[in-house]
Amino acid sequence: MWTYLVRLILRFRLWNVLAILLLTIFMGYKATKVEMSYEMARMLPASDSVSIDYENFRKQFGEDGSVLFVGIKDSSLFQLKKFNAWHDLTYQIKDIDGVEEVLSLSKLYYLSKNDSTKKFDFKPVVQYKPRTQQELDSIQRMIYSLPFYEGLLINKETNATLMAITLNKNKLNTKSRVALISDIKNEVDKFSAKQGIEVHYSGLPYIRTAISKKVQHELKLFVLLSFIIASLALYFFFRSFKSVVFPMFIVLITMLWAMGIISMLGYKITILTGIIPPLLIVICVENCIFFLNKYHHEFRAHGNKVKALSRIVTRIGTANLLTNATTATGFAAFCITGNKILVEFGMVASITIMSTFFLTLILIPIFFSYIAAPELKQTQHLDNKHINRFLARIEKIVTYKRKLVYLVVFIVLVVGLYGVSKLKTTGNIVDDIPHKDPLYVDLLFFEQNFKGIMPLEISVDTKKDKGVMRLSVIKKIDELQDVLKTYPELSKPVSIAEVVKFAKQAFYNGNPEFYQLPDNSEMAFMAEYLPQIKSKKRTILNSFVDTNMRSCRISVQMANIGTNDIKRIQDDLKPKIDSIFNPEKYTVKVTGTSVVFLKGTNYLIKNLRESLLLAIILIALIMALLFSSLRMIILSLIPNLIPQLLTAAMMGYFGIPIKPSTILIFSIALGISADNTIQFLSRYRYELRLNKGNIKESVLYALGEAGYSMIYSSVVLYLGFSIFMLSTFGGTQAMGLLISFTLLVGVISNLFLLPSLLLSLDKFLTSKRFKKPILEIFNAEEDINELKPEQDQK
Repeated sequence: MWTYLVRLILRFRLWNVLAILLLTIFMGYKATKVEMSYEMARMLPASDSVSIDYENFRKQFGEDGSVLFVGIKDSSLFQLKKFNAWHDLTYQIKDIDGVEEVLSLSKLYYLSKNDSTKKFDFKPVVQYKPRTQQELDSIQRMIYSLPFYEGLLINKETNATLMAITLNKNKLNTKSRVALISDIKNEVDKFSAKQGIEVHYSGLPYIRTAISKKVQHELKLFVLLSFIIASLALYFFFRSFKSVVFPMFIVLITMLWAMGIISMLGYKITILTGIIPPLLIVICVENCIFFLNKYHHEFRAHGNKVKALSRIVTRIGTANLLTNATTATGFAAFCITGNKILVEFGMVASITIMSTFFLTLILIPIFFSYIAAPELKQTQHLDNKHINRFLARIEKIVTYKRKLVYLVVFIVLVVGLYGVSKLKTTGNIVDDIPHKDPLYVDLLFFEQNFKGIMPLEISVDTKKDKGVMRLSVIKKIDELQDVLKTYPELSKPVSIAEVVKFAKQAFYNGNPEFYQLPDNSEMAFMAEYLPQIKSKKRTILNSFVDTNMRSCRISVQMANIGTNDIKRIQDDLKPKIDSIFNPEKYTVKVTGTSVVFLKGTNYLIKNLRESLLLAIILIALIMALLFSSLRMIILSLIPNLIPQLLTAAMMGYFGIPIKPSTILIFSIALGISADNTIQFLSRYRYELRLNKGNIKESVLYALGEAGYSMIYSSVVLYLGFSIFMLSTFGGTQAMGLLISFTLLVGVISNLFLLPSLLLSLDKFLTSKRFKKPILEIFNAEEDINELKPEQDQK
């Protein structure tokens, strides 16, 4: 197959280049259509019960994560000049297209009893901008007499207040959200600069927009850094501009293809798909290193350029196909997670990795067929004294000191297993942002002054129309609110119970002492004053109850706590809720973004573990194609599973928790780390047949030739992944650190442990099945016949 393929590549090289050029132009066009993702990542499948409850809640009561918060802390806010500036800001923001409602100190409402109409009127506290300090003082007294807003909109103890801006949900999931958030921020920043007041931003719409912008910025940064590092590494290894220019040209093509594939599949750029282009750079360069090393090695052996270019396809085509297949498998395993963002990442990465392989396989022989044969200095890297010295030391160790290797491995395993026992599983909704980042600092402001801004919702179904308006039910809701107030992580709850208290205060002419639940007789008098539910008209009631008055919501804001704390609160609440609301008479659901995140995190971690297991199985099957020996398959996995164990141990020792952004690195690293094993063992099998079964010579020859490519590619991969440590996202930083560490341990394991095992187990491993694989890498008989003429040429 490979012989036929290389003929097609070199005989029709011009047509091949033109075909790839046309495809690249098409991919480039599609790449211009790719968009950033502004949607909240769905972590649960739509069929999950928690997801169903959340969707039902949204249909009944609307979005729970569409509010942007602007917070300030100023003891002099109720001075006329500053208050009026805050007033003007409120209405300037209200006029921005995409803003549905604004609630602030200058735009809040109270209930007023209208005896003539027997209704409560919903009136603004600030009916016009105050003209004098006396008018403002009167407004302040009125605001402070409304307990409904205490802890929600204002904190009298810390002089903090917030502005709650409800955004149009149709704009939140589109590109126009960026302009909307920017317009709001521009107005607020003008206010901040003019009044000298520090402002804080938060809320899920703002956090999601800020993260999307960071992803965009980091995509450009990482692509540039990866490109520079790869170029420098190629020049350092090969000391030739030709060996830099042509591979980097292929890199540019692969990046265009990657963006084009994202667009063709109908995907958008997310925090994960955004790292694919820089990821492809290092994987593409790794392929180029293997091909160029083989090209230079072959050319130096016989001096025939065409034969050397042919043999980089025929001799290592299968091995490289399988190394790329194992890498792609590590990513493709994410497709079983059921998580939209991970499925897209796995799909795009696996397709583009295989595309990268075929591009390098075709273009490297074509490009180098057009230029002059390598000069002597361009192949001198094969005699690098430092690498030769290093490989010679490895040969001595694996030949004479294998017991030392096994002792070190045993100690490492013991230390690793203890480290794994210290692993913890957790995650936060806003988890990957550095604690010094303004986004996180602002989040802490809202937690310190208002207990947080992460939505937690409780829905109560009374199973009877107008059941919510029964006083006995309202008292139960108030009792549950008292329970919720005992959790320091939760803000003041808001529900129909608070509205009824607000109404009683209004019934008694605004006296704050009557902000409490009415008795039965008071409720009877007040009932006719309460506004009717009209689904198309927004009232104070339909924010908390459905149109049939059968169901209601209790809204709470939560601090940015971890999944373990969310689960603790949820588990602790369950029996308390059941003791208040009889499960046979009421259906109570705890939902909201926080609960969905908890279930989604646990679901994702479970599926990522399964994807890792699937990756191991699939990689083992790929090894089976190459070696057809169960013993060799098991042996080939050992040097790659030890780095996984050590990475998990490092996470345990340094307190890096298992969460979606860290557990995904294991499948990725396993797929890439297995490349070195395939390259070494495929060369070993080839040498074994040339050397008529002499195991020692075969291992040492394989180490001598494959060792160069293993070291070169590992350096590029290590440096390439290390750049992700410069990310502002904790998850991306962890991926860079952990994958780099895994690959470093992986290459050491493959250079020391793998040859040691081959030499120690020799005949036990080298069975007939090992010698007769399903996929043939080289035509050994042909190589043996050619060996003597080549030696004569030299």
